[in-house]
Amino acid sequence: MIILTDKILENVIKKRPLHSYKGTYGRIVVIGGNPNYGGAVIMNALASVYGGAGLVTVATDPSNFTALHAHLPEAMVTDYHDTTQLQILIKNADVVLLGSGLGEDDTAYHVLQDTLAAVTLNQTLIIDGSALSLIALHHFPLPNTHVILTPHQMEWQRLSQIKIDDQSLERNQSALQQLFPDAVLVLKQYHTQIYHQQQVMSLTIGGPHQATGGMGDTLAGIIASFVAQFHSAKLVDCVGAAVYTHSAIADELSITQYVTLPTQISMALPIFMKKHAN
Repeated sequence: MIILTDKILENVIKKRPLHSYKGTYGRIVVIGGNPNYGGAVIMNALASVYGGAGLVTVATDPSNFTALHAHLPEAMVTDYHDTTQLQILIKNADVVLLGSGLGEDDTAYHVLQDTLAAVTLNQTLIIDGSALSLIALHHFPLPNTHVILTPHQMEWQRLSQIKIDDQSLERNQSALQQLFPDAVLVLKQYHTQIYHQQQVMSLTIGGPHQATGGMGDTLAGIIASFVAQFHSAKLVDCVGAAVYTHSAIADELSITQYVTLPTQISMALPIFMKKHAN
C-alpha cells in the first residue's frame, strides 16, 4: 500500500507553459443535478473551474440554470433532456463527470443510458453519486474507456455486494478486479483508499471537519480538473493528487474553522496549486 503524501503533487501539478490556451487544459462535461439536487453539479463545476480545467459545461435540469450562472459565470450550461445536444457535448469532451445529484428516476435512467452509450475510447468517465446506484441496480455495463468510480462505502456495497463492515483491502481489490478490472476506484471513507489493478493508495489526512454535504461532489470536480489538464501524469496519479489536495486544503482551513465547506475548498484550489506547481 502507498501512503499518499504531498510528494504525489510533484508528479502531477505542473507549471503552465506560456504557449497554451483553454483547450490545453481540457474540456469537461458535468452531467447531473435534478431539480432537488442542483447544488451537486454546481459544486462539481466550481471545483473543476477553480481546479484549472479549460472549459466546463454542465448538462443539468433547466431549473438549475440561474443558480449555476449566478455562482459560476465561467461555466456553460445545457439541458440534459436534449439528447442530441448532450451527445455532441460528450463527443467533444476530454472528461465526462456523471451522476452527482442525478437522482434515480426515469429521467436519470435515460441520461445515464445515453451517456454510457456516447462515451468513447480516449475519454475519461468519472462516475459519482446516483449514477453508481443506478449502475448497481440495473447492471449497466461500463463503456470501453478510462473509468473512475467514486463511491462512498454504501454505494460500494451496492456495487460490490460487500457489506460495509466486511470491506477489507483484499476484498475490495478482488471485487474491483472481477467487476471493473480496468477502473480506478476511489472508496470514500475515513482515510479514503484508491484502488487500481494491483495498486492501492491510502490517505492519512483529513478529518471530521469535512463531514458536510457536497464534499464528495467537490472531490469529483477536482479529480475531473486534474485528469483533464495534467496529461503527462498517469491517470491513477492524477486521482491520487486530487484526493490528497482535497483533504490537505480542508486540513489547512480547519486550523481556524470548526467545519470546512466544500465550496471553500474549491475557492482555495488556485492558491494551493500555485504553491505546489513545479
